[in-house]
Amino acid sequence: MANFTAADVKKLRELTAAGMMDCKNALTEAEGDLDKAVEILRVKGQKGVTKREGRSASNGAVVALIADDNGEGVLLELKCETDFVAKGDKFVAVADTIAAHVAATKPAGIEALLASEIKDGQTVQAYVDEANATLGEKIVLDRFAQFTDGYVAAYLHRTSPDLPPQVGVLVELDKADAQTAKDVAQHIAAFAPTFLTRDEIPAETVENERRVAEATAREEGKPEAALARIVDGRVNGFYKENVVLEQAFAKDAKKTVQKVLDEAGVTLKRFARFRVGV
Repeated sequence: MANFTAADVKKLRELTAAGMMDCKNALTEAEGDLDKAVEILRVKGQKGVTKREGRSASNGAVVALIADDNGEGVLLELKCETDFVAKGDKFVAVADTIAAHVAATKPAGIEALLASEIKDGQTVQAYVDEANATLGEKIVLDRFAQFTDGYVAAYLHRTSPDLPPQVGVLVELDKADAQTAKDVAQHIAAFAPTFLTRDEIPAETVENERRVAEATAREEGKPEAALARIVDGRVNGFYKENVVLEQAFAKDAKKTVQKVLDEAGVTLKRFARFRVGV
């Protein structure tokens, strides 16, 4: 049995940008020796294979593709090393091509996407590896979102005019409402909520917030009789900061996002927010 783990395969891919199966085969041949596996990949002529340790893909672009009837949509982040590559037409074209592939094939997750055939027998992973070799940088595809069960809209935000969008939001409403969808997506882009509702928050996260709130209150010398009320107040503050429906609406802080949705007569079913490198 080969003496390596999935983590070793991941590490080799990060070091070389080679495909998953190529990395597995190289590690098998190298009997788990990472440095030897890198050498094997280079000897076998893998395009663009070089040691990339210490190089991070913290730049890139977020792209979106929405169906004409807003019945489905895709949000995808593609990362690279420098803003020079990120703002190039070739890099953005790669991201757009993969987003179109996601829309057409509806992969179950990132692993299924990378293993799927995008053109002429070439997998998405191989397509990304080819872009890596062509553009001369580490190119990383590790997340996407796809909604197909409601009214779907997207908002893309440029943090710099000479770069592609660095923040992207995908929202899904239960019925058509272009203006509300746009308003809520822009709000999510600006305020970065983590959850849709309180029910989505793991119990251990809430318990940790309670522990921190109580410890902080005791450190501040708050009276014992007031601790429960103070802790509840601070946990509610956590909800208002992290749950989108409870956040104060960006365009009218006197209303919550839930209130805006209620007034429009629509429901926010789900959302995804990507910021490049975060």
